Amino acid sequence: MRRIDTLAETSRRVDAGQRREKQRVLPSTSFRRVYASQHLHVSSSRASRGFTLIELIVTLSILTILTLGAIPLIKVSVKRQREQRLREVLREMRTAIDQFHRDTIGMQCTGVGTVAAPVQQPPQEGQPNRQPQQQQQPYLDPRSQVVIADCTIFSVDNPDRYPPELKTLVDGVSVTPRVQIIPTGTDAPAPTDNTVLATKKKVYLREIPVDPITGEQDWQLCSTYDSCEAGSSWGQENIFNVRSTSRETALNGERYSDW
Repeated sequence: MRRIDTLAETSRRVDAGQRREKQRVLPSTSFRRVYASQHLHVSSSRASRGFTLIELIVTLSILTILTLGAIPLIKVSVKRQREQRLREVLREMRTAIDQFHRDTIGMQCTGVGTVAAPVQQPPQEGQPNRQPQQQQQPYLDPRSQVVIADCTIFSVDNPDRYPPELKTLVDGVSVTPRVQIIPTGTDAPAPTDNTVLATKKKVYLREIPVDPITGEQDWQLCSTYDSCEAGSSWGQENIFNVRSTSRETALNGERYSDW
């Protein structure tokens, strides 16, 4: 009987110890919960306030450094694109001038500024009959399929027959095909009938382009008798070459007026 009482007393002591341990644990657990909730409140309040002054200064400094480093690269890229456009425009106008001059080869004009073929005199008595030497035919570029038929656009000062002005390339000139298809038979025209020539107008340049460096159509024009140096005047005989009037320096160290 005494043994049973001893076991009951031991179990009561164990239960009391466990209850005391639980009472010790509960305050620590609740403290951690309260601390976690306060920490979350502090973090949320900091996020709602935004950046601090130091963070803003550091961010603006980084953005300024990146911007200052990117601006020169952007300027160089824009300048390179303008230079590429200038090369394309000069090539376009010079190609039109050369094509115009190719189409003048083989023209037969007897008006102002041209020289007619000399008339051969019959041989006198007692003098040998000398046959005139055959004139050498000019070289015809196979890229030229037409010949300019309007001789009035060339003045006496333009025997080389280059375009008199850029506007001529835009307005166009009357041309005839080099290879004529003449009908035969009873409907064939007379040898002196020029109505069989199918005259058309050919345009060599869509428009006078704008100088991408200056932003204007202020091109430096040079004739076959002028110097194309920067600042030289145009003699207005014809247009042999076109250059930019800009005095700026390109990325490769050359002046745009020397291109």
